[in-house]
Amino acid sequence: QVELVESGGGLVQAGGSLGLSCAASGITVSDNTMGWYRQAPGKQRELVARINTGGNTNYADSVKGRFTISRDNAKNTVYLQMNSLKPEDTAVYYCNARYYTVVSWGQGTQVTVSS
Repeated sequence: QVELVESGGGLVQAGGSLGLSCAASGITVSDNTMGWYRQAPGKQRELVARINTGGNTNYADSVKGRFTISRDNAKNTVYLQMNSLKPEDTAVYYCNARYYTVVSWGQGTQVTVSS
């Protein structure tokens, strides 16, 4: 059974930083495309960043240069380092794993950025 457990969310002032973690079990993160998505109130869930099996990364334009996705294969964990946070980054952040057509989601962690 696949389980993705996010942690690290919280409240931060604009300009601050937060680091999110996604601990995986039941899968090997290096065998999956791992992503971070977010959903703000009243908006659709959107891709923030992802890292594929080859270690290649891509980011939403809105977070380029501020967020960094990474993984630790030994810990089977994926991270999202968020710097220079803005109020518009406020959302529930979800970890996602994709292996061909098999998709798994975490339960989400709230990130709130105050102005």
